[in-house]
Amino acid sequence: MTTVIGAVLFFTLNTRNAARPEALAALASDQVVKVARASEQDWYIFTPTKQTPTTGFILYPGGFVDPVAYAPIARELAAQGYLIVLNPMPLNLAVFGIESANDIIAAFPKITAWGIGGHSLGGAMAAEYVKGNADVIDGLALWAAYPAENSDLSDLSLEVVSIYGDADGVASVADVEGGAQRLPASAVFVPIPGGNHTQFGRYGEGLQRGDNPAGISADTQQRIIVETTAHMLESIAAGG
Repeated sequence: MTTVIGAVLFFTLNTRNAARPEALAALASDQVVKVARASEQDWYIFTPTKQTPTTGFILYPGGFVDPVAYAPIARELAAQGYLIVLNPMPLNLAVFGIESANDIIAAFPKITAWGIGGHSLGGAMAAEYVKGNADVIDGLALWAAYPAENSDLSDLSLEVVSIYGDADGVASVADVEGGAQRLPASAVFVPIPGGNHTQFGRYGEGLQRGDNPAGISADTQQRIIVETTAHMLESIAAGG
């Protein structure tokens, strides 16, 4: 049975949600960003080369999506001066690796401010991590995501940004905005006109199952994602 499940997951990932070539290209180091792979943990680590970062961001991928699909956004955030750790998940489902951020935080003791976030299921599980570890996380970025109904973060002192597309066919605007009641009152909601679910990453040959066509380019959508996430990281770097 385990073998069958593994085969199904492999087929799903590699036919529909595999990383696109531009995502794979974002793994190359250059004079601005160094990209490394932690051999034991499988993390993808993006580090700015021109400064020593003191603020970090842990990124949980969407369900059944190749984590490399988020490499272009991770790279752009690192270029702005932040340590970015892209965290692959068991069976490509963040629900099986909620607490894995603990190992990342422990591995980088020089980081004094931590943000966490993710796309879709990854964002929901990042919020779940924050619920149990609010003492080590300063900021949360939800990308087409919202906390589960039993995850109430509303009383936490936390910088939160929720970014979503108004053309998203997977995480509806109503569900994302409905999650506001489980977030701090100061949470910032950033709708992307024409943005959809698929363009939060660079994966697949077409739309993710259930999604709607986007009304803007992937480059435009991801530029907004980078800018708004970086604004949150800038805020926690400055102490809130």
